[in-house]
Amino acid sequence: MTPTADADTARLQALAQLAEDQAAALPSASAAPTVSADQPVLGGDISWPQCPKGMGIPQRRTLGLPMPLPDAAYVVVGLTNGPGFTANPCLASQVDWIRERHLLASAYAVVSQPDAEDLREHGDRGPFDGTTDLGALANTGYQQALANVATMRGAGLGSPIVWMDVEHVPDFEWSSDLESNGAVVQGAARGYVDAGYEVGVYSTPYLWRAVVGDLALQLPEWRAAGQSSRVEALSRCGDDWQIQGGPAVLGQWVAGRRDLDVTCPGITDLGRWFRQY
Repeated sequence: MTPTADADTARLQALAQLAEDQAAALPSASAAPTVSADQPVLGGDISWPQCPKGMGIPQRRTLGLPMPLPDAAYVVVGLTNGPGFTANPCLASQVDWIRERHLLASAYAVVSQPDAEDLREHGDRGPFDGTTDLGALANTGYQQALANVATMRGAGLGSPIVWMDVEHVPDFEWSSDLESNGAVVQGAARGYVDAGYEVGVYSTPYLWRAVVGDLALQLPEWRAAGQSSRVEALSRCGDDWQIQGGPAVLGQWVAGRRDLDVTCPGITDLGRWFRQY
């Protein structure tokens, strides 16, 4: 083995250890009791828009939108303030809100196109060959994931899965190169897996294809139905709405200024997807 290879091996081992340390610092999802359901279960999702008004980065000032409905059994919590490497500014208080109500919870995070500064800082830090363009992009996606793991740890949020939100993000648009975009998404997925999490995808077939083309990761899917209804959200659980080859777990729709969610038919073991607080 050459000296360069030795250095690369040491760097990758250090990154792997970092991911393990970050995951270990989070509350253990495996300690949560199994929660089962025979019928589709209502929940909601929240992130920076539900923070008190005026927080966050200039492009994503928080909106003070309402929290989930009183009959929501679970909450999927966003870790980012829009793009990668920006943390939800009120994540800790949102976790406290969930904890006070003893709800089920899990996490999601936006994956976004790295800018030139991100690539300079993170392109050679990860399990991919940072000397290539695609490897540098994948490493930067990997580091986005590790940054989100650290955010979760800081807020005391435990989750058995991290849902990757893959869609065009206004003001932080993806490139027109679908292969390059796919490298970032695959790097982020690897980061969460290395940190000990299951990984899922939040998107729609159209949004997914617009960002990464026909990339098929075959991960569990959380399917968006926009401004519609519970009926429409449940219809998205069908095979004709498959995003990237994975099974349907959740459907989402928007109504009354809230993001609402429902478990798909056949999803009975909620303990696989959520931590009980």
